[in-house]
Amino acid sequence: MFSRTRTFPFIPIASKVCASPLEAFYSTHIVGDKPVLVRDFIHSALYHPLHGYFSRRSGSVGVLPNAIKFNQLQGRKAYMRYLDNIYRQSDISWFTPVELFKPWYAHAIAEAIMRTANFSVPLKIYEIGGGSGTCAKGIMDYIMLNAPAKVYNSMTYISVEISPSLAEVQRETVGEVRSHIPKFRVECRDASDRSGWGNVEQQPCWVIMLEVLDNLPHDLIYAENQISSWMEVWVERQHDHETFNELYKPMQDSLITRCVEIMDMDKTNTTHSSAVSTTLKSVWSKVYPKPRRCWLPTGCLKLLEVLHEVLPKMSLIASDFSYLPDVKLPGERAPLVSTKKDGSSTDYDNYMEAKGDADIFFPTDFWLLERIDHYCSGWLKLHGDHTSKKGKKRRTITLETSSFMEEFGLPTKTRTKDGYNPILDDFKNTKFYLSVPTHNTK
Repeated sequence: MFSRTRTFPFIPIASKVCASPLEAFYSTHIVGDKPVLVRDFIHSALYHPLHGYFSRRSGSVGVLPNAIKFNQLQGRKAYMRYLDNIYRQSDISWFTPVELFKPWYAHAIAEAIMRTANFSVPLKIYEIGGGSGTCAKGIMDYIMLNAPAKVYNSMTYISVEISPSLAEVQRETVGEVRSHIPKFRVECRDASDRSGWGNVEQQPCWVIMLEVLDNLPHDLIYAENQISSWMEVWVERQHDHETFNELYKPMQDSLITRCVEIMDMDKTNTTHSSAVSTTLKSVWSKVYPKPRRCWLPTGCLKLLEVLHEVLPKMSLIASDFSYLPDVKLPGERAPLVSTKKDGSSTDYDNYMEAKGDADIFFPTDFWLLERIDHYCSGWLKLHGDHTSKKGKKRRTITLETSSFMEEFGLPTKTRTKDGYNPILDDFKNTKFYLSVPTHNTK
């Protein structure tokens, strides 16, 4: 989903705030006199309250005044012209899918919740990073119209939002329906900070994360060649205080270590084939030495560790990018670093150039997301007996966006006259991840 022409027909996404030259001038404050891990650099570059990319204002999150009437558009060309006009008129860098396809995108999520929710207890929904509040309003509208009255009347919808300005926008959006107001609240805090959650909640609940994983801080590890040990990457300011460089240190950080172990990157076997493979790698690394770089979703790991601790009976719906085009940075799961100024977008080839004036967003490895989810639920163990016959604590499934919408949504509502349907045809690089608790633990 991008605001400029790409190789693939993606819909515009992420450029959450555009920094002015003056704001960018002060951006070197995101790193102090001491080196920081890459995840801390990224967190500051995006979320620093004064110098971070999308902590400054809410205007970059697009809000459509009216829902798009897809049935009145002739086809793909007409739809793309419509989008182009919207972007030109608003100078907005991105519209979320839930905004472009309102109310139908949120209605599909609400339908997925209603099909599996336990209505013997009051429905409670948490949304992490609620944007403009369009998802919250759409879900509450759907439940108000389609669920039994007692479900709507007793429900609670809590948005956990790190941006004060966005929190206010969400209150205004949801508040358009007066009956929603007492059921909705915004908690302005970092969802990955355990201290903000209070006591453990034992009741079933739902957690929604739409385009959240792509902006969570990641770490970076580096190896000189194919057989060298992985090292942590740190960022430090150079003597001119205007530029940064990387430092490489032996792996010691606990989050990085756990993430590497979850991926089984350091898995060793003593089999003959493994020994042969190691020998070949050793020879190859000497003939063609090639540095290795790997990006780790440590922010995702930290967030899911907290969520599983405080909401042990949560059901999770997450949607994000499984692939990003035109990524210039090296390394597995490397991010796209992009900024938009004067109506045109620019991609960087170095994440350290993102000093508060560029978005940094990552593709989601859904296979790894599932492993992290199982690990945080307490089922996947890093050490000890891997032959345990205990069942998984989560039932999980990853669906293409088109499959999710066909199952839970109303695709006819987003179809143009000639049959083109952007919600089904254009989102080839996005997926939904669903995870619910199970009692099969014996």
